[in-house]
Amino acid sequence: MASAYLSFEKEQQATEGFRGEFNVRAQNEVLGITGFEQTGTGKAETSVNLQWQGSFWGLGLNPTYTHEPDDDKELRLDGSYLAVNPCNWVLGAGAIDRWWGPGWQSSLILSNNARPMPTVWLSRNRTEAPETEWLNWIGPWQFTAFLGQYESSRQVPDAKLMGVRLAFQPIDNLDIGFSRAIMYGGEGRPEGFSTLWDAFTGKDNGQNGANDPGNQLGSIDARYGFTIGDQTIGLYAQIMGEDEAGAFPSRKSWLLGADWTTQWFEADQQWFLEYANTTADDFLGEARPGITYDHSRYQTGYRYYGRNQATSLEGDAEAITLGAYHFMTTGSNLSARVTYAELNKAGQAMPQGTDPDVFYNVPIKGQKVAIANLGYGTEVLNGWLDISLQASDKAIEYISGEKDQLSASASWTYRF
Repeated sequence: MASAYLSFEKEQQATEGFRGEFNVRAQNEVLGITGFEQTGTGKAETSVNLQWQGSFWGLGLNPTYTHEPDDDKELRLDGSYLAVNPCNWVLGAGAIDRWWGPGWQSSLILSNNARPMPTVWLSRNRTEAPETEWLNWIGPWQFTAFLGQYESSRQVPDAKLMGVRLAFQPIDNLDIGFSRAIMYGGEGRPEGFSTLWDAFTGKDNGQNGANDPGNQLGSIDARYGFTIGDQTIGLYAQIMGEDEAGAFPSRKSWLLGADWTTQWFEADQQWFLEYANTTADDFLGEARPGITYDHSRYQTGYRYYGRNQATSLEGDAEAITLGAYHFMTTGSNLSARVTYAELNKAGQAMPQGTDPDVFYNVPIKGQKVAIANLGYGTEVLNGWLDISLQASDKAIEYISGEKDQLSASASWTYRF
């Protein structure tokens, strides 16, 4: 049932022609701790998503009105894009979500926790293995590169962000990914090609202050899946470093997890157990707090409109999450997730140059918190209704204020 739904969604996205969605969402509190599921960044949202997919080009327009947004931006075009498909490549421009890595609760380098940044990008359209004999061993592969610009109200206004990811499958069921994110340039900073090249080749590593051409993150991730009887099991890991040493990330953060399926109560279930540690070198060495997602020059950090572009846990955190999805024969689904987290363990994360009109989801001090999420999705009025509830054992304190302990939301989507 779950695989059938995913296949349907994939076919929908690949089908040529016009499609549209109307969505309304309301919630009493914008979530600070999020996972892979989409959540709003305002108390209420209304959007119309119009897409055209042709054989050579595609267009998406997603105008959205947000009531009481966390970032003071009521009108948005998040999810809008224009793309062309020359040969087996896609060249596009727009603001689309990305999730780099195998995690269900977190990605250590790029996720949908923050609003999507407007970018220009290049990616492969189809992922077939190379035909040449000396490269065929890498198997099916995907490549994505993008270039975007941060907001102006930050410590270094209008800084740039370059992202690159290469993912491949050298053997059946083994997926490997290499990712880079490079923040450079901005007001008063060099941002020519030579600066970007110095950052990309690692010449910024070990430099501080005016001589540092940029802030960069690099990650390696892998997932191996296998079957036992009728069940599938996957083991995955992601390692992210703020610098590079010997071609591998240093000052490392870690994500480790497992996912598996069951068939109980005449339905399908998908489970995952995930551990994340974002204090540099804490997992297999001596902890170095105050490094992950922060930088001596780009002091607003790896954040876009107040939210971390990687994990919602932020830096210097440690968390474990158990989650499950239950897919019913009726087409409805249930979800549940429990997280125990220690946030900002050393109490050092404190971005500078912040915008007073933006809520910054950065914990202000060391906090231990337990969080439970429940969700239900079903067909209602020829559309799809998602209801979710999040509760924590205490209110999380962020640098911009507290979040309520209880958050309830409802979202209804109609396709046409």
